[in-house]
Amino acid sequence: MTGVYIFTGHFGSGKTETAVNFALKLKQANAHRKIALIDMDIVNPFFRSADSKAALEDMGIRVEVPLYANSNVDVPALTPAMSSLIENTEYDVIIDVGGDDIGAKAVGRYSDIIKERNYHQFFVVNVRRPFTYNLEAALKIFDEIELTSNIKATAIINSANMMEGTSISDCLAGNLLANEIGQVKKIPVAYHAVTDSVADSLIEQYPDIFTEENVIRINRMVKRLF
Repeated sequence: MTGVYIFTGHFGSGKTETAVNFALKLKQANAHRKIALIDMDIVNPFFRSADSKAALEDMGIRVEVPLYANSNVDVPALTPAMSSLIENTEYDVIIDVGGDDIGAKAVGRYSDIIKERNYHQFFVVNVRRPFTYNLEAALKIFDEIELTSNIKATAIINSANMMEGTSISDCLAGNLLANEIGQVKKIPVAYHAVTDSVADSLIEQYPDIFTEENVIRINRMVKRLF
């Protein structure tokens, strides 16, 4: 069964990199799978999945971006094609949502049609970011996003990912926080977004936590515009 996978979280949590690399993970698991990535981040111009459009399409992943999404001085707008894609059950649809409750307003427009499908709304949390460094702070962001998006989160993604600076201790600390949130909200930790340079070590040293199935290997595909 195909599904809709929604990536929410605080600004700078690693949502976009995680969404892009999750699309790659699905495609690598089944080359014939129809996958679409929708960039709904109309809030933050610094990191956008639109930047990966050409590379993803070369791999057979459809990408739908806001109008004028590759301009440095734009005010992007969502397109009618986005709702059509969400409704298309031939596709697994991955949605990269803007940060915090402000960004979640965009996906909230589509909440009714999303709920008609098999959907997964992920809360991407990075323990190394200043506004999600502990349980209380992370829960505040979590609740604001759920309220604004009008969609209940179904799972947590641990994104203690500092790219080249990521350490094993970062990932373990992120796992602890993700599980604390999951215990409060009674939802599981579905994935760990881990920079590729430490993924193998984590899987080898902590196989009860990190596996090939639940690790999203992060390879940088999103550039800064400024």
